[in-house]
Amino acid sequence: MRRTALLVPTLALALAASACGANAKTDAGPGAAAGSTTQTPARGGTLKMLSTAKEIHFDPAMSQNLATSGLHYITRSLTAWKTDPHKQTELAADLATDTGTTSDGGRTWTFRLRDGLVYADGTPITAADVKFGLERSFDEQLQGGLSYHKVLLEGGDAYRGPAKGAHLASIEAKDDKTLVFHLNRRFADWPWVASMPAFAPVPANKGMGIPAYDHTPPASGPYQVQDYQVGSKVTLARNPAWKPETDPIRPAYPDAITYEMGLNPDTVGQRMADDSGDDKNATGPTVSAALIPKVNADPALKSRVYVSPSGASSYLVLNMSRPGLKDLKVRQAINYAVDKQQIQTIAGGPTYGGELSTTFMPPGVKGHKKFDLYPAPPAGDPAKARELLGGTKVPPLTFVVDAASTEEGQMASSIANDLGEIGITVNVVAQDTDKVTDTKYKNGDFDLGFGSWQADYPSAYAALQPLVESSQIGDGNYNASRLDDPKIDTAIRTASSETDPAEAEAQWGAIDEMAMKHAPIVPLYYSRNAFIYGSNVGGSYVPSFPSYTDALVQGLKKP
Repeated sequence: MRRTALLVPTLALALAASACGANAKTDAGPGAAAGSTTQTPARGGTLKMLSTAKEIHFDPAMSQNLATSGLHYITRSLTAWKTDPHKQTELAADLATDTGTTSDGGRTWTFRLRDGLVYADGTPITAADVKFGLERSFDEQLQGGLSYHKVLLEGGDAYRGPAKGAHLASIEAKDDKTLVFHLNRRFADWPWVASMPAFAPVPANKGMGIPAYDHTPPASGPYQVQDYQVGSKVTLARNPAWKPETDPIRPAYPDAITYEMGLNPDTVGQRMADDSGDDKNATGPTVSAALIPKVNADPALKSRVYVSPSGASSYLVLNMSRPGLKDLKVRQAINYAVDKQQIQTIAGGPTYGGELSTTFMPPGVKGHKKFDLYPAPPAGDPAKARELLGGTKVPPLTFVVDAASTEEGQMASSIANDLGEIGITVNVVAQDTDKVTDTKYKNGDFDLGFGSWQADYPSAYAALQPLVESSQIGDGNYNASRLDDPKIDTAIRTASSETDPAEAEAQWGAIDEMAMKHAPIVPLYYSRNAFIYGSNVGGSYVPSFPSYTDALVQGLKKP
């Protein structure tokens, strides 16, 4: 899901581009559109996080934070992500001894906990605690977190949590160290699902922890919350009971980590650029538009700006359920008509905005297949678009945009002009953020709109299924194009059950192509995220996935 990452103190950034060419490449050095890295940190000191968030929520049951985010300084899950600035992100064992085993092709999964796992107070972590942590995520007071496990576990659709003593039989704690999960179908990605926040252990004998765990969750990782001042500051200190020999994921370089909260984005950007005092030990969310000239003019500052290889897929949604867009040739014509290069320029250009796209799935996700069903120059092919339309009369189309986004308004105006050139009238309607979200993902009262999707884990299922499966139409789900093809639904079920990685990847690439044959979207660009770090921060890089810093490997060069 496309999200801001409150516990990864970085947000998406659009910088003005100076490069030429729609997909210009740059060096893999600092400031380049490739994973970069600084020197390995030393142990000690205090790492600062400058955050625009007014509050940070740590309860794992309610979290949508990725496995490389700061939540996982405190909590651990059964599995984790092993990132690298030059390689694809891999799944790794965390609390568990391995990434899970299945005896029946992916419907039943078994994990065994490592020896020596304890909470901050020295109490042993047990399989029953992991079971309880998952069960409490079903409670109606703890909604909002990632929910893959809820729809996959047998009986999960009717379960409402353990507050009244009910337990979910499909999660078995066979003994203190062994967990067995019974799914309602074969699902090869379950080991990835087990890396999500809800798989963090919560003591089964200490109650639900509502709302206490939102600020002070049970610490199974190398840090614990020492102090929480709402709207101001959060301090994490070392967990004295954490044993590094049990944790292959977290080097835990800093002695402490502080979050300075509620800051203005422009203020944060200026502080990060100035790089003075303790801010040399900080990471921050964005480079503001006002800083762009300074970044481009100052080599030392630019050396501290890192850009992700690719991030979310950004696209134009074509609502196939609407009268003006039911005709496939109309949707194909729109794919040819759009000047993607102009959209890319508005987004920040090839280096900072992103690479022009032709598919749903972005690079960096296993299963990504490179293809282009509607080949056109970067500035579009209006002649081909008019040829496809022939004499078809298309009624005026309603294009909804977020009134709070200047960028969306500029992009919509550009696309409206493109479609006007081929005889299609577009009316751009600005709505407030909540309303435009409901319009696209609930009631569907629109023709055109923007979409952007970042998968919850580096899997084709997470990157593609929410956008193209018919079950994901309406009710706040993300199939905004209203694409409804039973053959695609069947193919998704088959691919998600495939346990041979190579075969699964081939199937997902084919599904992406099946979906694009309907022309339900106009792929625009694979977005990039850019981040700035203090000059004394080490271990900073943006992996192939996710398009955010791996917070768990950062620290100070000179504590």
